[in-house]
Amino acid sequence: MDMIVVCAASGALGRLVVAELVARGERVVAAVRDPNRVPDLNGAEVRHGDYDEPASLRSALTGAGRVLLISSPELATDRRVAQHRAVIDAAVANGVGAVAYTSFLGADRGGDPMNAAHHETERALVGSGLGHVILRHPFYTDAFVNAGLRAAVESGVLLSATGGRGLNTAPRADLASAAANVLTDDAHLGRAYDLTGPVWTYPRLAEVLSQVSGTPVEHRDADVPAAMGFLMGLARAGALERQTDDLRRVLGREPATLRQLVERALG
Repeated sequence: MDMIVVCAASGALGRLVVAELVARGERVVAAVRDPNRVPDLNGAEVRHGDYDEPASLRSALTGAGRVLLISSPELATDRRVAQHRAVIDAAVANGVGAVAYTSFLGADRGGDPMNAAHHETERALVGSGLGHVILRHPFYTDAFVNAGLRAAVESGVLLSATGGRGLNTAPRADLASAAANVLTDDAHLGRAYDLTGPVWTYPRLAEVLSQVSGTPVEHRDADVPAAMGFLMGLARAGALERQTDDLRRVLGREPATLRQLVERALG
C-alpha cells in the first residue's frame, strides 16, 4: 500500500482529506507546519512539513508514494510559487510516484494575478517529470452556505449583490472526496480537472431556505459587507457560471445539492 502524504494537512480542506483517506484504510501522513499544535489528525501519522523549510518537506515526504499539495494561502505570487516548488522538489528527491495539486479554475489560462501562482505551479508540476493530477477548484460553497444563513431565516430577508447570476461553487467535503479519489486511483494520472458544483443563485437559495426552514425568506439585491463584495462582484459579472461535469465524474456520484447543503447549514 502506497503511503499518502497530505501537505498543509491541518487546514480545513486538509483535515477532510486526511479523515477520508484514513476511513478508507489508507496509510496517511499529515504534513503540518507545527506538529505540536496538531498531535493527532484522525489517526494519521503527523510529520513536520513547512512550506518555507525545504529540508522539512524532504523529510516529511520520505517513503511517500502519493502526495497531495494543497495550495499555500500566501498572497505574494513569488513566495507562493517558491513554496509549491519546494514540495515538488521534495517529491522528486524522494522518488514520489505522483502529486495531486489543488489549483484554481482558469489557472491553465494563466495571466491574472489571482491565478498567477497556480499557473506557474501547474507548469512546474508538469515539467517535473512526476506523475500528477491537477484539481482546479472553484470557490468554496462553505463561504456562502453556512450557519450564518440562520440570520436570513430570522429576518426573512436574504441579501446579495449578485444580480441573481449563478455561482459554480463546490463544498469542501466534495472536493476532499475528489482529492481522495485521485490519490487512490492511477486512472486519474496525467489529467487536469475543472471541478465545479451545480450552478446556483441567491434567489434559488432564498427559495430553498424557505422550504427547509418553513419560514418565508425573500431575496433582495443590495450592497453586502466588503468581505463578500469581491466574490459577489465576480458572480454579478457572470464570471462564476462556467460549469463542467468533472466533479461528478471524479466523485463517481452527484455532488451535494443546494438543498442538502442548506439542511446541513441550518441543522
